[in-house]
Amino acid sequence: MEAFTNFELGILDWIQSHMQCAFFDWFFPLITKLGDAGIFWIALAVVLLFFPRTRKTGAMMGLALVFGLVICNLTLKPLVARIRPYDVNTAVSLLVERMHDFSFPSGHTVASFEGAGVLMIRDKRFGIPALILAILIAFSRLYLYVHFPSDVLVGIILGLLFAFLAVCIVNFFVKKIEQRKIA
Repeated sequence: MEAFTNFELGILDWIQSHMQCAFFDWFFPLITKLGDAGIFWIALAVVLLFFPRTRKTGAMMGLALVFGLVICNLTLKPLVARIRPYDVNTAVSLLVERMHDFSFPSGHTVASFEGAGVLMIRDKRFGIPALILAILIAFSRLYLYVHFPSDVLVGIILGLLFAFLAVCIVNFFVKKIEQRKIA
């Protein structure tokens, strides 16, 4: 396990030594804030719920975000209890405040890919910009040295899985409701 951790730290160190610049030092802390507590994606889901044309998408996004909260933040993070990369490499200079939870999986990434995943499935016109934002948020977690690459990779996979499940579940129940109205 230590070899894998060292491999991942090598990736983070490469990012630090080859990509770090004043613009990114300003840009990525700003971008990562959009993922704090999933607030951007939660707010977007709530806004979508207000309009009849987007209500179903808002419900799908909301359900996906609940999956992420329960499975990732409340279950996996404390169960795996993985420390953050800056706790392993204490020499790194952080651009953001230290986190108070565990590292695995990246909650920012899970929430971002849940929201972007639902939007990609429902309407690519909104899904593509959302996916770009999700990728930037996920990468910001690496650039800022607050997550290991595997935290982010698993976050992407789980976020997309939860998005797909939420779309299927909401579609199932909407179909059931529509069938009852017809009968």
